[in-house]
Amino acid sequence: MSDACCGPQDLAELDSGPEELWQVRELQLATLAALLLGAGWIVGRIGYDDAAVAVELIAVCAAASTFVPDAVRNLRHGRIGVGTLMMIAAIGAVALGQFAEAALLGILFSIAEGLEHYAVSRTRRGLRSLLALVPPKASVIRGGSEITVAPDDLVVGDVMVIRPGERAATDGFIRSGQTSLDLSAITGESVPVEAGPGSEIHAGAINGGGAIEVEVTALAADSSLARIVHIVEDAQERKGAGQRIADRIARPLVPAIMILSALIAAAGALFGDPMLWLERALVVLVAASPCALAIAVPLTVVAAIGAASRQGALIKGGAAVEELGRIKVIALDKTGTLTRNQPQVVEVVTVDGVGAADALKLAAALEARSEHPLAQAILAASPDAPVASDVTSVPGHGLHGRLGEHHLRLGKPSWVTPGILAGEIERLQAAGATVVVLACDGNVLAAIAVRDELRPEAAEAVGLLQRLGITVAMLTGDNTRTAQALATQAGITTVHAELLPEDKSALLPTIAKGRPIAMVGDGVNDAPALATADVGIAMGAMGTDVAIETADVALMGEDLRHLPQVLAHSRRARRIMVQNIAFSLAIITILIPLASFGVLGLATVVFIHESAEVLVILNAIRAARTRALPGVNVPPRSSQVHGVNIGPPKQVADTCCGPMIPDPTPAVASVDHGCDCCAPPRISHTGK
Repeated sequence: MSDACCGPQDLAELDSGPEELWQVRELQLATLAALLLGAGWIVGRIGYDDAAVAVELIAVCAAASTFVPDAVRNLRHGRIGVGTLMMIAAIGAVALGQFAEAALLGILFSIAEGLEHYAVSRTRRGLRSLLALVPPKASVIRGGSEITVAPDDLVVGDVMVIRPGERAATDGFIRSGQTSLDLSAITGESVPVEAGPGSEIHAGAINGGGAIEVEVTALAADSSLARIVHIVEDAQERKGAGQRIADRIARPLVPAIMILSALIAAAGALFGDPMLWLERALVVLVAASPCALAIAVPLTVVAAIGAASRQGALIKGGAAVEELGRIKVIALDKTGTLTRNQPQVVEVVTVDGVGAADALKLAAALEARSEHPLAQAILAASPDAPVASDVTSVPGHGLHGRLGEHHLRLGKPSWVTPGILAGEIERLQAAGATVVVLACDGNVLAAIAVRDELRPEAAEAVGLLQRLGITVAMLTGDNTRTAQALATQAGITTVHAELLPEDKSALLPTIAKGRPIAMVGDGVNDAPALATADVGIAMGAMGTDVAIETADVALMGEDLRHLPQVLAHSRRARRIMVQNIAFSLAIITILIPLASFGVLGLATVVFIHESAEVLVILNAIRAARTRALPGVNVPPRSSQVHGVNIGPPKQVADTCCGPMIPDPTPAVASVDHGCDCCAPPRISHTGK
């Protein structure tokens, strides 16, 4: 924290902070000083004035012990902070014989300091409690037998046994067994996720089904959960614009207040009663102290970031919190953000004399070593295809290579002339599919339609964003027809298609029109746009180093509705920051003239000033609360494990997948598309 602030400055101290309010050292000493001050007042009323003064001085020492040592230490290092002002004011009050006022100043200042310490510790402790999701013991298979070890003793390659109800001790992937995983404490998604062999599992996930065997892929100290906690802790120390504004005001204000107080005392000594104006100078010193201003933003940032992390959103610093609160435009990448990022072949259109299975086999031969999502869809539809030779990729267009004596080409309709299939291609694109054309020795053989289904919650999430007054645009490298069809389903009217990664970045200022804009993408292909936007947001970043490091905000879950939730939370946090800054400045502005002209005495100013600080702290703590957006409907997630449907029967497909592409003509082979609630892709031949 800033030196101008009056709270704890050591992060280790925050991590080991008090768990209960009564355990806060500052509050304990403030209570002791208050009791002593009350006892001194009683002793004085009885008539023992000297004893009353002694008890009041002890009360001053007890209260001042919470901030004077730090103030002296800071002075030795050339730092002047709010504690310095309070120390000077307390010494001055004692020198003027105002022992009760000096004790009251120390008591109220200690209470404010203790409340801040407790509030910051509580929010940071809430974040670090995520690490408690890691179980104290883990069962592993070593040497053919099952043993129990501490999570820190796990090594990469170990096989953990996780029984129903147990948590994963670190990251890994399932080797055997099928289950449902409760990730609510990590990603904020309340509905369990079905998982089977090959599925990733992250530290802290709860096994809600049968026993599973998990191969360890990361040490416990390097697990995704540990990385999240450390990243957010670092982020809490980054300063946002509001915090910098508060710092810029508070830091020069401290020496300015000291100069002002000295001038008031000097002027009074020349033109009036020196003791009277010295007392007023001390009152001004307290009245103008910017302690509330100095903690107005940092405490809000810590509370807001901690609350967001519990909802599955990593906000990397105060600057990101503030920028999120200002966002008016959001640009959404299509693949993996609006869609599931699980493209599947939905239809194959062939020319006379060519079978759909043969066309898929030829296309899969070219795609055999490609990592492109479309390639994976084609390979899934024809897993036993041969491998083509001399395959060359033409970026942005397609592939060409040889299979035996034949030269094959597969790519966009703009690169491989579709010929007689042009009409069918237009129909497929209008239905929201991405189409690639297959040619052999210069002759068109087939058009293969691949579709990445829209996320089921996409339309709802877009509607929530629009209700927040945010303009939503979609950016994609896909063709215009497909992009427009998906955008219509999602309720998005602004669509920019056929873009390269650098095109997305260059287009953002045009879409923003001078307004703050956020870009939502996968954190890898969209890295230029994420860096260009005012705020870069990575979707589904759980366990993805690149996404977490690239973006300003990382949403760990896959549910798009987390996006409007975190935006609404940041807007509320930003409002709280502005309220705190305005209130702190108003208090200083009002108290300084009243103190300068003797309208308010030291005791009154101390009470008002420290009460204002307590109000700022309580207001900042409100940022730690999260609220559900009205009207959010979270339907149960479907059940599918690696393409094997274990949920509702096939007949519900039309109600969950949206309109299917119409059945092809007799000369067309079709592939039923799969989704979370439908059967896996199945090729059916209806013609030649």
